Amino acid sequence: MTVGSTSHAAPDAGRRARVLALSTAAFTLLFAVWLMLGMLSIKIKPELGLTDGQLYNLTIAAILAGSLGRFHFGIWTDRYGGRRVMTALLLFTVLPTLLVSRATSFEELLACALLYGVAGNSFTVGIAWNAAWYPKERQGLALGVFGAGNVGASVTKLIGPLLIAAVPAAGFFGGLVPGGWRFVPVAYAVLLVLMAAAVWFGTPRADRTPARGRAFSELVAPMKHAKVWEYCLQYAVVFGAYVALSGVLPLYYFTNYGAGLAASLGLNEQLVAEFDTIRGLKGDAHAAYLAAHPAVKTDLDYLSKWIGLLAAVCYIFPASLLRPVGGWLSDRYGARVVTAGVFWAMLASGAVLSLPLGLGVWAFTAALFVLGVGMGIGKASVYKMIPEHFPREVGSVGGLVGMLGALGGVLLPLAWAAVPGSTFPALLALTTVSGLWFAAGTVTDRKPKPVPETVAVS
Repeated sequence: MTVGSTSHAAPDAGRRARVLALSTAAFTLLFAVWLMLGMLSIKIKPELGLTDGQLYNLTIAAILAGSLGRFHFGIWTDRYGGRRVMTALLLFTVLPTLLVSRATSFEELLACALLYGVAGNSFTVGIAWNAAWYPKERQGLALGVFGAGNVGASVTKLIGPLLIAAVPAAGFFGGLVPGGWRFVPVAYAVLLVLMAAAVWFGTPRADRTPARGRAFSELVAPMKHAKVWEYCLQYAVVFGAYVALSGVLPLYYFTNYGAGLAASLGLNEQLVAEFDTIRGLKGDAHAAYLAAHPAVKTDLDYLSKWIGLLAAVCYIFPASLLRPVGGWLSDRYGARVVTAGVFWAMLASGAVLSLPLGLGVWAFTAALFVLGVGMGIGKASVYKMIPEHFPREVGSVGGLVGMLGALGGVLLPLAWAAVPGSTFPALLALTTVSGLWFAAGTVTDRKPKPVPETVAVS
């Protein structure tokens, strides 16, 4: 039997653990890069004079680049091994990430987003890679641990404001390394190179490639099953919506609750009184105002830190770090039982966030926390069902589910931009449709049978 064939002998724990640890670290970093404009947009928007529509377009461009290739990345991982594909993805992302620090216009940022956005495909790579290394009875927990790398969405929100405040505005070495928000993509570019070296030299050279020697038609055969498309919609709810909210949540907090947060934090009275006016300034006018009112600028930076902390701790952390819990629960009680609980939590919190209840910032944050808990657990339970039904097509099926699910992260921002105030109602509508399909599937197919395994080709 060749290295590339599917063996039922469990690999040793040390090699398996290295794959999980390094793939999770790489995914966390790549996910942070993928969604870095979410937090940086607070600084980029006034400096470059961008509109809300342009910011949405930048978010959509990055999400599309990290979504449309997932199907192929899943197949490539099963054919050539996660070690090769993950290393190549890390290295490809370095240059466009670095160029973000030099962007001076919307067009330049858009070109960078389309290229560094490819980082989002790392999820499919890691899912297929770890599924090939872990036995069925431990796949839920393993895939949940890997998927917790979604916490990368909060990395920029937490460290971005700190780096912006800590690094001199003029940067280092005469501006060769820029300061301010431009330092963040430079730091990420360096980390991407180091992570590529860690993955290449730290994971087993003799990788597992379950799709080696199999025809493409065989790999895509499961697409005729309705279950695949059910999983796609479920993943749009628990992951696509997560990506969309992660990208816009800092700006949402800033726009809807910024003045109230500034007041509750006891910040500059002028900032509180003139918040809407300051928020509307762009380009040179914004820079001139802050230069003339340094106390306002200091408190704006402080407010940005608080917004990043709220978005991370109260939404992104539970929506990411609870994924291993969702995997463990799915291994123990069954993925469909766990997914049912996820839908109830998301429907309840989504209704609270959607109804015109006049929520204050802390009530809003509490409901958002419940929503994040549901998403974090649901991302694991949905993916746990894939190897149960399609044990030898995890790369292709997982890639398609990841691709179409992540497209929810594109469609939702489009809906939000087209219909003001539709942020949470649109998410609630999507959750309701997916929940009804899930319920119908539970009634008609209580005991789904896995797709029969075919004979592996050595």
